[in-house]
Amino acid sequence: MAVILITGGARSGKSARAEARARSFPGQPVYIATAEALDAEMEARIAKHRAKRKAVDWIEREVPLDLLQELIATDGGGPRLVDCLTLWLSNMMHAERDWEHEVMKLAAFLGGQKSPVVFVTNEVGLGIVPDNALARSFRDAAGIMNQIIAAVADEVEFVVAGLPMKLK
Repeated sequence: MAVILITGGARSGKSARAEARARSFPGQPVYIATAEALDAEMEARIAKHRAKRKAVDWIEREVPLDLLQELIATDGGGPRLVDCLTLWLSNMMHAERDWEHEVMKLAAFLGGQKSPVVFVTNEVGLGIVPDNALARSFRDAAGIMNQIIAAVADEVEFVVAGLPMKLK
């Protein structure tokens, strides 16, 4: 079944594009959010997204770390939207998990899953070289993760200014 990766910069329109793609498949869509409310600004941002999703009747799951288990549990139902892979990566790095192993397990699962899944990820490699080791490590990890998932995806889109460009 379809694996779609939507990438782009911050506020590029990638989440809106991913939501539309997920809703284009039959069945009730499952929204898998990976963000954690670690401060007041993020808490407000998450609340805004929750309210928006309730208006279109998503089944909501909040999964900051155990993404593969959630995808396995929801496989065979409606389409799934994961927003976003880069926050999931950040969560794994902060939890000192073996993110490369987790990404490889995810990629292996995607080859045989039954329900469509649409992933949102951030393209973080287009800017300047970060000025600290942690930021450079994250940028590099995100680039590697995005390449791995793009390789197994059926479709990849890059969104700029709300406009999708088909890459694969």
